[in-house]
Amino acid sequence: MSEGKIITADKDLKEILVNPVTIAILGLSPKPERDSNIVARYLLEKGYKVIPVNPVKKSILGEKAYPSLADINEPLDIVNVFRNPAQIMPHAEETLAFIPPVKTFWMQLNIENQEAAKLLTAAGVNVVMNRCIKIEHARFF
Repeated sequence: MSEGKIITADKDLKEILVNPVTIAILGLSPKPERDSNIVARYLLEKGYKVIPVNPVKKSILGEKAYPSLADINEPLDIVNVFRNPAQIMPHAEETLAFIPPVKTFWMQLNIENQEAAKLLTAAGVNVVMNRCIKIEHARFF
């Protein structure tokens, strides 16, 4: 298995977002004013398949919500994370259980976890930290 990398270059960020992909959003809030909800709505409008991950809601934005990543039984291209940096490691470990493997683990603005990034890249998963997927998408497209 090839190593993943920490993605910082524009060409690599754009490549991640170029094809409509399936994105699990960890910490997706049902509240329309929350950043996670604004980002999810944007991604849905742009044709991405969004899978909400929220332990208390059954559905968000008309999409079936799952209590955890482990409950999702379909391939994911991106795990997009709206969680406290201290809570990232268990999600990184859950991400590694996916077959086929998740391509990218994306931590939103102000979210970085070097330990999780090291674990994920060693297992072949690309990692984006401290960047908003909506801002990056809008910048490229």
